[in-house]
Amino acid sequence: MTIRALLTERAQQAMQAAGAPADCDPNVAPSKNASFGDYQINGAMGAAKKVGTNPRELAQKIVANLRLDDMAEKIEIAGPGFINITLNPAWLAQQLLERPPYASLAQDHRLQTVVVDYSGPNLAKEMHVGHLRSTIIGDAVVRVLESLGHTVIRQNHVGDWGTQFGMLIGELEAQLQHGDKAELALQDLEHFYQRAKKHFDEDPAFADLARQYVVRLQAGDEQVLRLWHKFREVSLAHCEEIYHLLNVSLTPDHIRGESFYNSDLPVLMEELKQQELAREDQGAQVVFLQELADKNGNPSPVIVQKKDGGYLYSTSDLAAVRFRIGALGAQRIMVFSDARQALHMQQVYTIARKAGFAPDTVSLEHCPFGTMMGSDGKPFKTRSGGTVKLAELLHEAVERATAVIQGSDELTAEEKAEVARKVGIGAVKYADLSKTRTLDYVFNWDLMLSFEGNTGPYLQYAYTRVRSIFRKAGVDPNELSSSLTLTEPQEKALALKLMQFGETVEQVAQDAMPHILCTYLYDLASLFMTFYEACPILKDGVDSATRNSRLILSHQVAQTLRNGLDLLGIEVMEKM
Repeated sequence: MTIRALLTERAQQAMQAAGAPADCDPNVAPSKNASFGDYQINGAMGAAKKVGTNPRELAQKIVANLRLDDMAEKIEIAGPGFINITLNPAWLAQQLLERPPYASLAQDHRLQTVVVDYSGPNLAKEMHVGHLRSTIIGDAVVRVLESLGHTVIRQNHVGDWGTQFGMLIGELEAQLQHGDKAELALQDLEHFYQRAKKHFDEDPAFADLARQYVVRLQAGDEQVLRLWHKFREVSLAHCEEIYHLLNVSLTPDHIRGESFYNSDLPVLMEELKQQELAREDQGAQVVFLQELADKNGNPSPVIVQKKDGGYLYSTSDLAAVRFRIGALGAQRIMVFSDARQALHMQQVYTIARKAGFAPDTVSLEHCPFGTMMGSDGKPFKTRSGGTVKLAELLHEAVERATAVIQGSDELTAEEKAEVARKVGIGAVKYADLSKTRTLDYVFNWDLMLSFEGNTGPYLQYAYTRVRSIFRKAGVDPNELSSSLTLTEPQEKALALKLMQFGETVEQVAQDAMPHILCTYLYDLASLFMTFYEACPILKDGVDSATRNSRLILSHQVAQTLRNGLDLLGIEVMEKM
C-alpha cells in the first residue's frame, strides 16, 4: 500500500469517527510546498459543508481521531481546515527498506482485464511519424498496467481490409505477371502504394479491375486471398522491424486486424436492424444518435453500411468492441488514436452501449493524442513536404546520437554503437512521452538529444552517474547492510520522492498519461543531484554508517530510475 493510500484509509476512518458522512473523500495529496508538510488531508471543508459545521472544528475532530502511530512526526491544521502531515524520518526509512519502490508495484487495488488498442498502422503504407505517438504512448501504458498486476491484452488493430486493397492487389498481380517477385515489388511500400494509386486514378480499366478485386476479396476468392496474404505478410514484417527498433512490446500475436471481424459484420448489422437502431437512409444503413445531436437538435448520423453493401470503420470498430468484451473478457477498453477520431470513437461507444454490446460495467475509453509539429507549427513533414517515414526518423536519431557521444574515450566502438542506439531511440520516445498526451508538441532534434533538462539522455545519464558511484567505491549494492538513517533534509526529501513512485505509476494507469511518470523521474533525478551535492558519500571524513546509508539511498534511486524508464520503454546503460 502506498503512503497516499495508507493515509487515505486512516483519514477515512478518522472522518467517520468525527461525524462526517461515509462517502466523503479525505482528498489526500502530496504537499506542493515543503513548508506545509509532506502530505495534506484536504477533505474537511467539503465534509463540513455536507454536515453543516465549521470546517476548522471538524478538522480538529478529525485530527483527534487520526491514528498515524509512529508514521507522522507532526500533524497541523492550517487555514480553514487543511490538515498537514509531516512524516517521521525513521518510519520513512523503515518503509523504504521494507518496501523498495522498484521491487513490486502490485498493490491491493481491484485488478482488471484491460484490452488496449494501439499502434494500428495501415498495411497499405509504411509506418510514418503519425504512427509514433499511438505506438509508444500505448506501449508505455500497457507496461504500467502490467506492472500493477492487471491482465493486459494488447490489440494491434491494423488496417488490412477494405477497398484500397483491391487497388493494391491489382497492382501486385500486374507486376507479378511481368515476372517480379512479391518481396521485391513490395520492398518499398510507400512507392508501391503511390504507383498503385496513380494507376488507379489514371486508368479507368484498372480502376474497374481493382473494384472487382475488392468483391473477390470479400467473397473469399482463393487467388486474391493468396495475394492479400502476401501483401499482409510483407507489410507486417516491416512493422516488426520498427517495433524492435523502438523497443515496443507488440508482437505478431497481438495483431487483430480489421479483416478478423469481417465474418461478424453481417451478423452485427442484422442485430442493429432488429433493434431498430440502424435504418435505411438514401440506400445506406444509418444509426442516428440523438445523444450526440448538434446545437439545432439534429441527431448525429453514423453510416454502418454503405449503399453498395460495404462496411465502414464504424462497423468493424463495433465488432471489435463486441469481441473484446464477449471473447476477451475486457473490463476496461482503451483505444489510443489521433484526437481527430474523437467524434468517431464517441459514436462507436454510444452505439455499443445502446445495442447492448457493452454493459455499463465495462469502461470504454478513447485516449486521444495531439499532433507532432514541425518548427513551422504545422504537422511534421520532410523538407519537400512529404510524409516522414518512421524508420528513417529513427535511424536519423541514432546517427545524431552517435555524433553527440563520439567524444567519449571510455567506450569501445561496440559500446558506442549500443549507447547511440539507446540514446537516440530513447530521446525520440521521451520527447514525446514527456509531453501531455492530449496536446500537440514541436519536434526539435537539439532539445530532445540534450543532456540537460527534462530529456531522455539526461535521465539515462543520471542513471549511469549513480551507478558510477558504486564502481568508484568498489561496492556491490546488494552487499550493503540494511541500515538507513535520514538525517539531512535532502536525504528525507529524496526518500519521500522514492516512496511516491508507486503513487505516480497508479496515476499513470488511471489517467493514461505517461508524462506524469516522466515528470516524476526528472524530479527524482534532480533531487538526487541536490542530495549528492549536499550529502558527501565517498569523501574522506564520512563515517561508514553514513556512507552505507547514503549508498542505499543512491542504489534505490538508480533502480527506480531504471524501472521507471523501463515502463516508458526506454533502455539504460551502465556507462556513457
